[in-house]
Amino acid sequence: MAAFNTSNGRPFHIIIFGATGFTGQFVVEEVARTASEGPKGNLKWAIAGRSRPKLEKVLEQAAGALSKPELQSEVSIIVADVNEPDSLASMCKQAVIVLNCVGPYRFFGEPIVKACVENGAHTIDISGEPQFLESMQLNYHDQAAEKGLYIVGSCGFDSIPADMGVVYTRDQFKGTLTAVESFLTASFGPEGGCIHDGTWQSAIYGLADGYKLRSLRKKFGHKPLPVVGARIKRRGALFFSNEVQQYAIPFMGADPSVVKRTQRYLHEELHESPVQYGAYAGIGGISSVFKLLFAGLMFWFLVKFSFGRNLLVKFPEFFSFGFFSKEGPTRKQMEGSSFRFAFFGEGYNDGQDPTEGKPNAKIRTLVQGPEAGYVATPIAMVQAAITMLNESDSLPKTGGVYTPGATFAKTTLIDRLNKHGIQFSVL
Repeated sequence: MAAFNTSNGRPFHIIIFGATGFTGQFVVEEVARTASEGPKGNLKWAIAGRSRPKLEKVLEQAAGALSKPELQSEVSIIVADVNEPDSLASMCKQAVIVLNCVGPYRFFGEPIVKACVENGAHTIDISGEPQFLESMQLNYHDQAAEKGLYIVGSCGFDSIPADMGVVYTRDQFKGTLTAVESFLTASFGPEGGCIHDGTWQSAIYGLADGYKLRSLRKKFGHKPLPVVGARIKRRGALFFSNEVQQYAIPFMGADPSVVKRTQRYLHEELHESPVQYGAYAGIGGISSVFKLLFAGLMFWFLVKFSFGRNLLVKFPEFFSFGFFSKEGPTRKQMEGSSFRFAFFGEGYNDGQDPTEGKPNAKIRTLVQGPEAGYVATPIAMVQAAITMLNESDSLPKTGGVYTPGATFAKTTLIDRLNKHGIQFSVL
């Protein structure tokens, strides 16, 4: 790990805000692990949140989990509250990068972005909420660009494997890659698996506010991206996928919108050929299909009414067949879980004109890793931060609000992820 500079004499390279949250506590452990890879004391970091006693407890837990008792004396604690702008300003003035783990971001994300932009800190989050991500781009890109600050959303599971996976597939392809479809599948051990209900809440409010996202997108005034080569095939809302040998549905998270924003940046700013993208998730066999249809119809109906949304928020386990819970997964469940993203790309060989005839070349790549939400997400978030600290010359020329693919396409982020258990490979 290279020696880091803390710019403007700031005491910390990284501050983890929301360190006491369900995901935040695992980000704390991941930063502690990463800090120990370099020379002692090289990475200066702190944790932040509303409650000092809870922050102390998180450090104590991390010290126990990693057998590093020194964490409790070496890592600083900063008390900051999303509802107290002065406390956020004070925190942001001390950091080169703020890792923001406080969601749902539609409710709590903007004050952090605002405080970072006003007080000269970069920020990275793990949001999977397109409405939040795109409204931050609309409202803060110019200010961040002016100050040379990078505001990078969706740096976890949503959407580093998908976005960097498309970038990787394009880089490995010999010729012009024109279209990629990704298929996400997850595996669970004997203990099963589940997701903390913070993600469930983001989905509830995201679906309820779908119309706001459509009007937000009109404000950008974007021209449609050019379609290079054959148009990507449209798939149904439910289909049997020969690619993963199970039933699949369109992926409901932020990946399609994040990848599209990256492709727009690469096309408009770097004059690269844009790649069309389709994102799908494997859901298993026929019994999973019935469960999903039942849960999906109930969700779709309830989300339209405020009493329905309240019910969904209150009883995540009941309405999701145990897939989401207020407790989140146990460490045992996390150890037994993994994810796999298969990318199927097509395009034109070197020397062939993409405007002539059908695509004549294919590529298949894979991104796979440990449990997605609380093992892979902290790894992705922390390696994104380390890349930003180390490779400022390879980031976009000006600051701004960017996707992971736009920010890190020209960096060694993929190599770093490979070394930390998120594997990118060509099949």
